[in-house]
Amino acid sequence: MTDPAPRQLKNLTVEDARARILEGAGRLGVETVALEASLGRVLAQSVAASRPQPPFDASAMDGWAIRRADYAPGKAFTIAGESAAGKAYPHDVQADQAVRIFTGAPIPAGADLVVIQEEAVRDGDTVRFEAGETPKSNSRPAGGDFRAGDVLLEPGVVIDPWRLSLVASAGLAQVAVARRPRVAILATGDELVPPGASPRPDQIFESGSFSLVALVQAWGGEAFRLTAQVDDAAAIAAAVQPAEADLIVTIGGASVGDHDLVKPALKTLGLELAVETIAVRPGKPTWSGRLSDGRRVLGLPGNPASALVCAELFLRPLLAALVGADAEVRLVPAGLAEPLPATGPREHWMRAALSIDPEGRTIARAFTDQDSSLVGVFARADALLRRRAGASAASANAVVEVLPLRRG
Repeated sequence: MTDPAPRQLKNLTVEDARARILEGAGRLGVETVALEASLGRVLAQSVAASRPQPPFDASAMDGWAIRRADYAPGKAFTIAGESAAGKAYPHDVQADQAVRIFTGAPIPAGADLVVIQEEAVRDGDTVRFEAGETPKSNSRPAGGDFRAGDVLLEPGVVIDPWRLSLVASAGLAQVAVARRPRVAILATGDELVPPGASPRPDQIFESGSFSLVALVQAWGGEAFRLTAQVDDAAAIAAAVQPAEADLIVTIGGASVGDHDLVKPALKTLGLELAVETIAVRPGKPTWSGRLSDGRRVLGLPGNPASALVCAELFLRPLLAALVGADAEVRLVPAGLAEPLPATGPREHWMRAALSIDPEGRTIARAFTDQDSSLVGVFARADALLRRRAGASAASANAVVEVLPLRRG
């Protein structure tokens, strides 16, 4: 029997690299949090209704509750009492009786019609109605929103403000959610100094870790920054080794130059690579693997735009998988504002601005300068425009694929 061929690690397509990065990624754990602390968390268990909503037939309008069989235009009814939200009328409605009722209040037993107050004329202890021959019932049936036992939310959905209201409507004070992945972020490079420091003429302010911390938190993880390290393999390994994290994200030191020492440093911690390079522009040096203790590692390029593009393409779906959420990267169609040249052998993700034309179509305009070092361009972009490897030139109005960026 011959040994199996070694697995290809270099120049993977974006899809193949993402599949490698997501291999074995699943929900890390479950914890129970208070309802008010669940916003933005990923649901880990289904939410079911313990009672119907509304739990009773309720009035949809302010008006008068009567028996439909008694109704006739202009007929007088005796006022028997009142039903308000939280203060139901306690008796059955009898023949030719009317109960004053307010929106959301229980419709009293025996009544099956609410005549709105605009169609009623009160005269002391009686009230007459002019609602036509067949007035609307103006009621909300018990269980009209959901019934007892209905599954309201499935595991894997993110609890947003609307879903939070639904959970509260089910009467839950606590909810089971996925544990957030802990992500340690390490920037490397002799040229880096922290914001607020006094850089030498040959140094720059380190910015990548700050944006990645914000992205990880927005994407459902818990992020913390490791102290940026110079190009020294021992120092890099020493920074990573004690980090209590599910995922290590490194920035820089990912290429093949004499100062690109992150992979050699982490090999001293048992790094086994799953992805070594990706056929993508920008971001070819992006890599991924695992340390011997099981911690995942995602290596991003040092150029800020490269790091941010590859964070969208690989880090975001990985974090989704680690909380049991949908990890698919969904693209949407857009028309090109201006022609684009043919692409080369690597897939190209261009920073672009989106707009809506008078016909309601989404239009994408790629920025002229796509240099991977330009943070200012990324700050103005609201989408990544995908150009597949080997694509021919595209004319204005051609349909392309874009990945909208979540801004704000």
